[in-house]
Amino acid sequence: MRSLSVVVPVYNGALSLPGLVQQLAETLPQLALNYELIFVEDNSRDHSWQVIGELARQYAWVRGFRHMRNFGQHNALLYGVRHARYDTIVTMDDDLQHPPSEISKLLDKMDEGFDVVYGTPQSEQHGLWRDLASQVTKMAMQSAMGVDVARNVSAFRVFRTQLRQAFANYESPFVSIDVLLTWGTTRFAAIPVRHDERTLGVSNYTLRKLIVHALNMMTGFSTLPLQIASLMGFTLTLFGILILVYVAGRLLFESSIPGFPFLASIIAIFSGAQLFALGIIGEYLSRMHVRIMGRPSSIIREATDQADASEADDASSTLSS
Repeated sequence: MRSLSVVVPVYNGALSLPGLVQQLAETLPQLALNYELIFVEDNSRDHSWQVIGELARQYAWVRGFRHMRNFGQHNALLYGVRHARYDTIVTMDDDLQHPPSEISKLLDKMDEGFDVVYGTPQSEQHGLWRDLASQVTKMAMQSAMGVDVARNVSAFRVFRTQLRQAFANYESPFVSIDVLLTWGTTRFAAIPVRHDERTLGVSNYTLRKLIVHALNMMTGFSTLPLQIASLMGFTLTLFGILILVYVAGRLLFESSIPGFPFLASIIAIFSGAQLFALGIIGEYLSRMHVRIMGRPSSIIREATDQADASEADDASSTLSS
């Protein structure tokens, strides 16, 4: 029988965590012989860490880690993935929108020979702007991941723990779990699952955060923006050559050429294209600069288990040295 590690990033989830653990306590014994639940608390503004501590004392299979500051959802996920003990990892949100009862469907699909399976919502439970931003993010993800299933990715996923070997040395603060998984496999699948409406708390993902995440994926894991800038530069260069031929032809028949506003607009187009391309290159250089600085993706303040706390201290000592 399989063994499961469930990884849940937590941010302002104090209200929903007890219900999530209760549902998992009913579901996990039916799915696995050995199982654990890893909470990575991302420096919440509520009392999520106190709730996690109480749950860890009540359930021996619950583990908790607390970030020193807010590193972001994917950074918290990465830390939890790296500390998973069992052979299959399940990731889900802390807001009860991912029903634990649906985990079995993802596992059954993975048994068909896939390494990563996403649980795609049958219907989105967000507003218009949030849904639009999600689609933009998924388009960026498809560019970064390079697999067809990228448009169906979800935070509700299962994958084989051995895939983390592919990104064992990854230390950049810009993290996308979905892109990192493509470094280890091409066997992806997605199936529709129930997606419950959020009843406790409010969503922590805003339109701005989704856009920033999309930009981070495009510039952190894909060369598509550079290719777009190159194509734009090449196209505008051809356009400039045509304009030059036109101006030279007019000079053969006229002593002066009217249309200064037209020429001024052409110059503005070229200047804008150059600044746009330089801006994209600057984004890549800033990513390289941050990576060279060695900025960590996670630092743990404390853990619910003493052994986990010692392990986190050892990891922090290694980073500082």
